[in-house]
Amino acid sequence: MLDALCAAVAAVAGHLLWFDLIAPGDPRPPWWSLGSLPALWLPTMLIARTYEARFLWVGVEEYRRVFAAAVGLLAAVATLSFTLYLDIARGFVVFALPLSTVLTLGQRFGHRHWIYRQRCRGRLQQTTLLVGHRLAVANLDEELQRNKHQGYRVIGCCLPSNEQAAHADAFNGLPVLGGVDEVADVVSRFEVDTVAVLPSQELDGPTLRRLGWQLENTEAELLVAPAITDVVGPRVHIRPVAGLPLLHMERPELTGVRRFTKELFDRTAAGLALLLLSPALLGIAVAIRFTSPGPVFFRQERIGLSGEPFIMLKFRSMVPGAHRMVAGLADRNEGNGVLFKMKGDPRVTRVGRILRRYSLDELPQLLNVVWGDMSLVGPRPPLASEVKRYGEAMRRRFLVKPGLTGLWQVSGRSDLSWDDSVRLDVRYVENWSLALDIMILAKTVRAILRGSGAY
Repeated sequence: MLDALCAAVAAVAGHLLWFDLIAPGDPRPPWWSLGSLPALWLPTMLIARTYEARFLWVGVEEYRRVFAAAVGLLAAVATLSFTLYLDIARGFVVFALPLSTVLTLGQRFGHRHWIYRQRCRGRLQQTTLLVGHRLAVANLDEELQRNKHQGYRVIGCCLPSNEQAAHADAFNGLPVLGGVDEVADVVSRFEVDTVAVLPSQELDGPTLRRLGWQLENTEAELLVAPAITDVVGPRVHIRPVAGLPLLHMERPELTGVRRFTKELFDRTAAGLALLLLSPALLGIAVAIRFTSPGPVFFRQERIGLSGEPFIMLKFRSMVPGAHRMVAGLADRNEGNGVLFKMKGDPRVTRVGRILRRYSLDELPQLLNVVWGDMSLVGPRPPLASEVKRYGEAMRRRFLVKPGLTGLWQVSGRSDLSWDDSVRLDVRYVENWSLALDIMILAKTVRAILRGSGAY
């Protein structure tokens, strides 16, 4: 209904814009003909499968399909007009169809975020059953709890028989509803909407196939988690090999044209940002200089691309010699075990509290981006003392430059645990794309305005 309304509004707006303002001399079609756009728009969206539940309110695939529907309809109209010599006001089509696409994308974006808000309040959720080994089930449950906007409400789990004895009733707050061979019965008994199966030796190929057959008689969806995690998007494809559907994992593209494109985008955008923000940067520098003794900038060695050190710039937000006061405040550390963080830190100046609240102290790092030491988006730039405690997985972050912002910035900042920080940094490196960078930059603005996790 909303898609039809968007098409109708676009048809009326395109008619008025073209025939009243741009080409008032063109023959004006009857008003009833405006209904042709909504009448064509809905079937086209249906053919493009934009209403399938697996695409609705999930990811960019929904938007891609809407755009593909618009391109297909435009091509069809142009072909029919040329082939059948139809007298169609091309200017009207050129205005109305793109406007219909923009309005449809806009309302779907707004609808998606409305649904996300409802899910975060405990509404519009799907009852979910987790199937697999105890540790894997616990990890997935925690992940779903962190991402409530996805709409999965876990009602329990099914464990292998050797783990049920130790957890007869529940574990980790999850009721144990049965074994891995009782999934179909549990789904029918509790009217489960989604079954999420995690990798385990008890659930091999033939077993999963039989489970899929059993669930065909229910309304439940079957989700199967791959053994490898945090690798998504265009790097993962399903390819048939010897009659088997195998996951093919592409190498992360961190060199060549893609790296040059990222470098060009980073330096150009950072340079423009410095020009636009220069009055604000000057005002912040003056406020720091005249409200507390000490330099305007704080310089600190951080570790960047390939493990090479560089000097990172920030506006000074603490009193001079703040690093020497850490030992005396160690018992009040509220960080994640590796990083020292503290709410109400007495070392922070009055101006510094405002700067840190809205991450304005990070703005001088735009110079680091222009100089080539950092990127606009990337892993958090670590201290040398932190790097000494890194494991093998965390060293993956050195394949790319550290960023002014990143997944850590839009996912909680100082409120993140160390394990979450590691996971987000590695996920960024494994799945980098320019589209991901742009998405993170957009979310950064919202995270900064909220100020959550900043202290």
